[in-house]
Amino acid sequence: MQDWLTSRAADLGRGIEADRINPVALTETYLAAIETHPFANRIYVHVTPDRARSEAKAAAERAKTGQRLSLLDGVPISWKDLYDTAGDPTASGTLILKDRVPDRDALVVRNATAAGLVCLGKTHQTEFAFSGLGLNPMTESPPCVNNHDAASGGSSSGAGTSVAFGLAAAGIGSDTGGSVRIPSVWNDLVGLKTVSGRLSLEGVVPLCARFDTVGPLARSVEDSVHLLAALEGCAPLKLGQLSLEGANFAILRTAAFDGIEDVPRAAFENAVERLKANGVRFTDIELPEIDEAMSLSPVLFPAEAYGTWAAEIEAGEQMMYPPVRQRFLQGKTILAADFVAAWQRLDALRVIYREKTASFDTVVLPSAPIVPPKIADLLADEGYFTQRNLMALQNTRIANLMGLAALTLPTGTPSCGIMLQNMCEEDLLPLGLSVEAALA
Repeated sequence: MQDWLTSRAADLGRGIEADRINPVALTETYLAAIETHPFANRIYVHVTPDRARSEAKAAAERAKTGQRLSLLDGVPISWKDLYDTAGDPTASGTLILKDRVPDRDALVVRNATAAGLVCLGKTHQTEFAFSGLGLNPMTESPPCVNNHDAASGGSSSGAGTSVAFGLAAAGIGSDTGGSVRIPSVWNDLVGLKTVSGRLSLEGVVPLCARFDTVGPLARSVEDSVHLLAALEGCAPLKLGQLSLEGANFAILRTAAFDGIEDVPRAAFENAVERLKANGVRFTDIELPEIDEAMSLSPVLFPAEAYGTWAAEIEAGEQMMYPPVRQRFLQGKTILAADFVAAWQRLDALRVIYREKTASFDTVVLPSAPIVPPKIADLLADEGYFTQRNLMALQNTRIANLMGLAALTLPTGTPSCGIMLQNMCEEDLLPLGLSVEAALA
């Protein structure tokens, strides 16, 4: 049963289907692991054993009678602390919202429950999901699986570490500027950033609604496909592994390699060489539109974040980590005219990006240009926190700005990933499956 804690979600589902795994026993195994794990309180804000056991029992009954709801029916997962679950505190990682208790599940939670997934509980995150490092001195900072003294990546820090430490079969996070992908990279997982608007944000505590997206952190591309279907409330995409022979990939050199550290650079280049051995052709591309889009970030993100939470930010100074609060306050003086103009320009840049990349099967880049920094170093120097946070999100933010689907995959080098970017999940995920196999 210990193997269940490190198994892929889809494999657990197949085990239930074949009557080799009982959903009740599976859920009890995860609950016991959470109960005894030394980092459990740094990963989970709130465990929901009663709900988990009830849902597992129902899944077991369906399995007996051949009425399973999906491949993942009976598989236990975790939810980031910004997804409403009825009767449970949902605070988006901030003490400001510590008394917030919704009376209804978020729509994506309802969809996942309707597909039979089992809710283990809610996981820690950075405050209001507005940091990519996974550091939250006001609540808890989950450790990186590869270095327990280092940050785990954020803002979906607990979502990623719940999977990496074997305390959930998958985690559901959110991604506004990289918050699914950074914890996935640094904890050697597969992370899917969905296209904005594909998955419902109803019952999801917002940060920047025009950028916020729902996405899974998992152990495989196949898991991501089935989790996407469960969250969306539809049938999963039909996947067939594509041949990479003759595939035409672009390497985005603009911005993505600025300040990159040696280890993630070497891991990326090594992954490229392995893909070349599988027949992939690579073309380096420079897109000045990316630099222009990145220059709009200090207007777009803080203005919407502050506009959404101004009253709480102004009143809650003593309840927030100062560098995160300062990110919100940057939006206080941004003019509405500048915000509107920035969005209009970004929409135009998205069109240009799509035209310039249309001839490629995908655009690839290092998932993160840095490795996880030490928690103690971040806490000791707020300037260092701010600089490392911007670097962590440098590459992931490109897909958010360009309105793309993005997938990070492990390279085999700890805490280093390769990221694929496409216009939609239907193109991205089959290609990701083939790249995953080539890099395995």
